[in-house]
Amino acid sequence: MSHDRSAVPSQVDVVIVGAGITGLAAAAWCAEHQVRAVLLEKQPEIGGTSAMSGGWFAFSGTDEQQRRGIADHDATFVADMLTASGGVADPALLEAYVREQHDAYDWMRGLGLEFDVVKLSSGQSVPRSHHAPIETVLAALLARVEAASTVVLRTGARVVDLIDDGGAVAGVEVELDGGTRQSVHAHGVLLGTGGFTRSPEIIGRYAPRQVDAMPYGGLGNTGDGLRFAAARGAALRDMEYVSGTFGSHPETTIEEHELLTAFYMGAVIVNVEGRRFVDESASYKTLGAECLEQPRQIAFQVFDADVRAQSQPGVPLSDIDALEDKGHVHRADSLRELAEAAGIDAARLERTVHEYNAVVAGDRSDAFGRTGLCNGVGRLVPVAKAPFYAYPAKTLMTSTYCGVAVDAVGRVLTESGAAVPGLYAAGEVVGGFHGKAYVTGTALSKGLIFGRVAASHIALEAAAR
Repeated sequence: MSHDRSAVPSQVDVVIVGAGITGLAAAAWCAEHQVRAVLLEKQPEIGGTSAMSGGWFAFSGTDEQQRRGIADHDATFVADMLTASGGVADPALLEAYVREQHDAYDWMRGLGLEFDVVKLSSGQSVPRSHHAPIETVLAALLARVEAASTVVLRTGARVVDLIDDGGAVAGVEVELDGGTRQSVHAHGVLLGTGGFTRSPEIIGRYAPRQVDAMPYGGLGNTGDGLRFAAARGAALRDMEYVSGTFGSHPETTIEEHELLTAFYMGAVIVNVEGRRFVDESASYKTLGAECLEQPRQIAFQVFDADVRAQSQPGVPLSDIDALEDKGHVHRADSLRELAEAAGIDAARLERTVHEYNAVVAGDRSDAFGRTGLCNGVGRLVPVAKAPFYAYPAKTLMTSTYCGVAVDAVGRVLTESGAAVPGLYAAGEVVGGFHGKAYVTGTALSKGLIFGRVAASHIALEAAAR
């Protein structure tokens, strides 16, 4: 929904830049607490990358987990995130996330949102990914914002610079549709601008090996927030770990989030030569980087009828039915016929699957160290029951998972650790949280959690002045 006719106030307590889940959550918090705020989105519509996501949120110790008999603990969650990061994530951010998650979870439930699926996915030792239709989530946040008299949402509003007041950030300069410029003064500015998946220049600078990944994410994800913060001396974190996500069909379009993780259900991943090249239970960021090193930068998720039967219609990452209906999944009664249909070396695929099934049977060790379905969890299953399936997939640059350094309340930090006065950031524009790999569901949850935290901290500082 666009809001291009909304008048933009010249003075507020909080300016929020970007109307993805981070900005909407922050604006909703302001709405509930009668805080004067303006939410500025440069695109014609709200949502950004969040609207294109699968709708997964990562929480621990929830009612949904308990009903399914899933034992989970906050300490385990922190440990999983730190492990997935390769040990480089900021523990203060992870601990703040887990500390604040329960309030965020309760708040979402209070908005009438429900989680229909809980599943095990990348970086998790227990099922922790909670699914809610993302369009429903964003609509609930938007409704809370629109009901408030203290919050203005304006689309088609491109922030072009931050206002400086003696070294402190005191608002933004915004360009509205038609070219009109306006100053908006505030006690604090929250950057919820997303990453830079749509900026080949920035990707080329920090992750040249990833420039061939298919670009995805919101069309406005061009690194605006990164540039604004860096110009104010912000430190950058995790830029060296930018990596696309494996599992998207080569014909994936912006209209639909198409990503399949059949490898977490038991599929093997092979290249066009029919060879495996990676431990399929690893993070799909790791898989994405490995896929880019393969011939034609493509790989195939190969699985059998038992994995096909695990399809969950309507559930992102697991909806094989929908992908088959679109003609994106090859199907055959034998591995040789499957290979011929998909363009894979047939003899080598047969040999690869035979060798893999011997691993599953315990007759040999796996050359790539695979011991489980996902993150080392789950019993391996053979690829043995006809019919057989192959899903061609490439590396999709869904998110960049790196950016400006922040503290646990979202204040942007310089390399010395000092806060940049008046400047906050949350969501994908932030670095120091994911490190080398991504735990499924933490991106949306991180934006929602820290968007609310940062907005509340700005409001507290404004009230104290």
